[in-house]
Amino acid sequence: MTRRARREAEQRTHATRTRSTRATTSFDQLVTGSVPRPARPTSSIPAGQRFISRATVIGTLAAATIAAPLTQAANQTGESPFEVEAPHTGPSTLDLVTQPVERPETSGSVVRAEAITRPESAASRSLDRSPLPECDVDAPVDGTNGALADHSLCELWQPGEYLRPDAALSLSALNEAFRASFGREMCLVASYRNLDTQYELKASRGWYAASPGTSMHGWGLAIDLCSKETGNSEVFSWLWANAPSYGWQNPSWAQLGGSKYEPWHWEFVSGVVEKGEWRG
Repeated sequence: MTRRARREAEQRTHATRTRSTRATTSFDQLVTGSVPRPARPTSSIPAGQRFISRATVIGTLAAATIAAPLTQAANQTGESPFEVEAPHTGPSTLDLVTQPVERPETSGSVVRAEAITRPESAASRSLDRSPLPECDVDAPVDGTNGALADHSLCELWQPGEYLRPDAALSLSALNEAFRASFGREMCLVASYRNLDTQYELKASRGWYAASPGTSMHGWGLAIDLCSKETGNSEVFSWLWANAPSYGWQNPSWAQLGGSKYEPWHWEFVSGVVEKGEWRG
C-alpha cells in the first residue's frame, strides 16, 4: 500500500470514531438531559487508610468541641470546672470547746424587780433607807481574820449571820430587791466565820475549805447561799444578773471550770479588792 493510500485509510478510521462519540453524547443528552461528567481520578491511597484518616479527623473535632468550653471556664475562674466542694463555714470544734461560759439569761420575773429597771439607783435608795438601822457603815474595821471586833460586824436579817458593815449594808439592799421579786428573804448558810470555825471546817472539808486565817469569810466579806437558791435556775439567774449591781459576785475560781466549783460562794468585791485578794 502506498503512502497516500495509508493516509486516506487513517483519515477514514478517525472520522468513524468521531461520529461514534458524537452519537453516544447525543443519546446521553436525550436520556439524562445533561452531559455526563468525566469520572474522577482514582485515589492512590488504599481504602483502609482513607477510612482511618476520616475517623481520626472526626474524633479530633469531637474532642476539641467538648474541651473548648471547659478550657474557657477554667481560664475564666482559675479553678477546675469540676470543682464542686464548697468551703467549710461556721465555728470549728476548737472554737466551741474554748468559748467562754456566758452568764445565764435573766428570768422573766426580773422585769418586775426594782433592781432590774434601775439597779444602781435602787441600790442607792436601799442604802439611804438603811435596811440595817443599827449598823454603822462608818465604824472602823478592827481585828484580824476570824477575830474581828464586835463593832466591826453587823448582824443580817437572818439571825446569827454577820458581815463587815459595808458588806452587810450592800447585801441587805440586794436582799430587799430579792424579796420584792420572790416574796421572801435570801437564805444563807454562812457569812462571817471566826478562826475556830475555820479550823473546824478545814478539818471536815479538807481541800474545799480555805486555810484558816485566809478565808474571806474571816474578814466578813463572803457568804454561802443555801441550795434552795443555787439549785433554782430562776433564782440563780436573777442573782447572777443583779447581785453585781450591789457589789456581790460569784468569783471566777468558784464558777464552772474554775479551780473550785462553788456556785454558793459569793464575795463583796470592793472589800476583797481592798485586801488584794480578788480573783474574779
